[in-house]
Amino acid sequence: MSEKSNFVDQIRIFCRSGHGGAGSKHFMRTKFNPKAGPDGGDGGRGAHIILRGNKNLWTLLHLRYHKNILAENGESGSGNNSSGRSGKDIYVDVPLGTIAYDEETGEKEAEILEDGQEIILMKGGRGGLGNARFATPTNQAPEHAQPGEEGEEGFKILELKVLADVGLVGFPNAGKSTLLSVMTAAKPKIADYAFTTINPQLGMVEYRNGRSFCIADLPGIIEGAAEGKGLGHRFLRHIERNSILLFLIPADSKDHRKEFDILLNELREYNPEMLEKDFVIAISKSDMLDDELKAAISKELPADIPHLFISSLTQQGLTELKDLLWKVLNQSE
Repeated sequence: MSEKSNFVDQIRIFCRSGHGGAGSKHFMRTKFNPKAGPDGGDGGRGAHIILRGNKNLWTLLHLRYHKNILAENGESGSGNNSSGRSGKDIYVDVPLGTIAYDEETGEKEAEILEDGQEIILMKGGRGGLGNARFATPTNQAPEHAQPGEEGEEGFKILELKVLADVGLVGFPNAGKSTLLSVMTAAKPKIADYAFTTINPQLGMVEYRNGRSFCIADLPGIIEGAAEGKGLGHRFLRHIERNSILLFLIPADSKDHRKEFDILLNELREYNPEMLEKDFVIAISKSDMLDDELKAAISKELPADIPHLFISSLTQQGLTELKDLLWKVLNQSE
């Protein structure tokens, strides 16, 4: 399958939680006591639909084939004070960073951030009470039992914000996919033209002593992305939770500082909170630079942001880059 169909970051599903079972209107009749009193049991609860975080999932692709999620109804109560069985809850596993919205109201209803975290997306209806519950000293033979409550139904939009530790930011063709492919086990589609990366690519960077961190190649930001031009908005949201933004600026850029400022401005326009993250600048394709050119480029760049020169082609500076990213990722701990 193409990467476009493999990475699904938004999906619309129809959900219906279970109806509650009806309470029973039943009277005990024994051989010796034909009017032994009410013994109708309660109805069972309808099944919930529950979102559950799963750290091994990176996409919502698996839900493409389960767009209707219909939960079981609760069983009705019966005589002898027997309660009906509750419906079996349905668990919908989603990647960390999934947000659920109600399609009709647009309201955000759930956000999954941790492995194993569970949030009820739709509650099942309560089971009705049986007539045994309504017996009183003055009404010893109640004819009344409750029907079960209806479940809920409607369309939900699930949206994924990638939870990578490091987000790669840069113009199209800055060399992000190539860097990702040499630093991680990811196999992004690489070509020398703009907008090759149509979906975020994720990869795990193996660090020293078996430790690792996650890096995401985020599709090229173009000027105007914050206004929704190009591929803008849909992908900028993936950067919102990265703790480090790695700005990749190619060595052959006409104006390195200007390129950085444009990228920064896109982030500012989209969400000013982005600027509170840790920044690192990497000058890619640096195998074509000599020391003099490196010194000139260094002067252009902001003094308060760490920068280094790398080349994915010759592997220059990649160990130092991993060290720097690891250090910045863990400095707050």
